[in-house]
Amino acid sequence: MKVLVTGAAGFIGSQVSGALLDRGDAVVGFDNVNDYYDPKLKEDRLARLAERDDFEMVRGDLLDVAALDAAFDRLPNRVVHLAAQAGVRYSLTNPHAYIGSNVTGTLNVLEACRHRGTDHLVYASSSSVYGANTTMPFSVHDNVDHPVSLYAASKKANELMAHTYSHLYAIPTTGLRFFTVYGPWGRPDMALFLFTKAILDGQPIDVFNEGRMHRDFTYVDDIVEGVVRVLDKVAAPNAAWSGDMPDPATSTAPYRLYNIGNNNPVELMTFIRTIEDAVGQRAKLNLLPMQPGDVPSTYADIDDLARSVGFSPATPIDVGVGRFVEWYRQYYGV
Repeated sequence: MKVLVTGAAGFIGSQVSGALLDRGDAVVGFDNVNDYYDPKLKEDRLARLAERDDFEMVRGDLLDVAALDAAFDRLPNRVVHLAAQAGVRYSLTNPHAYIGSNVTGTLNVLEACRHRGTDHLVYASSSSVYGANTTMPFSVHDNVDHPVSLYAASKKANELMAHTYSHLYAIPTTGLRFFTVYGPWGRPDMALFLFTKAILDGQPIDVFNEGRMHRDFTYVDDIVEGVVRVLDKVAAPNAAWSGDMPDPATSTAPYRLYNIGNNNPVELMTFIRTIEDAVGQRAKLNLLPMQPGDVPSTYADIDDLARSVGFSPATPIDVGVGRFVEWYRQYYGV
């Protein structure tokens, strides 16, 4: 196939692109390579892809319809839409960025898919959509109508928009709710990156809610495997769907939602100890209260993913953290 990957310079997008190339697909990358975090890291990710046959890069913003059309002019069969303004805490101070990139940008992708007859659109949602939900593990069959950050609200909006286009235009769409992705080539604004850098620099790390938080940390290779498998599983209508008891995860339209998580929440303090062991140094802790927009726990129910595509993320936290620290030391020479 030929696959368009938006956010190809990003943490997940670059590695999804690599996996698709590995199996013989052609990939069209799309990214604006902005400065939300160090553009050099994004350029280095792209440099690895540029060396590969069958990779083509189109630089542009999701809000630039002409640039997006130029990417779709390469006639991809399927689309993996990962480009977005990320970050819960950043949304507290820069809300407009989320409406532009995540809402209007996704609308532009949906419109392009509609007019080009895309076979299947797979897009990134987030565990953040569960918001104030407390029933664990989080299930795609539960309602998620109480987001606690604008980032979460924008991702919920993406799911609603995708369903609308699946319903109106029969475009198969599948949303993937990612749970705290980590690993080599990760984002510098994420906890693992921040903590590793601070520990190596002898600086204190900020630990919110005094460490009394649990996250379903999911290794990037598992995320990539899930994305590629789901891309091959084109969303189809659920013949048993009923408006009397509506299932949020399926529809009479070709629409599906899946969680991709490790299905094994880890306490934040355990996560920190694992980083310390991998780095070989102890952390200085700056214990802080809960940050607005955060939730105390995330925990993915991945039964639907396992049934549909025969895959469940399972990389142990010590293995994944060890690989990240090894990459970090090599990349930064420390």
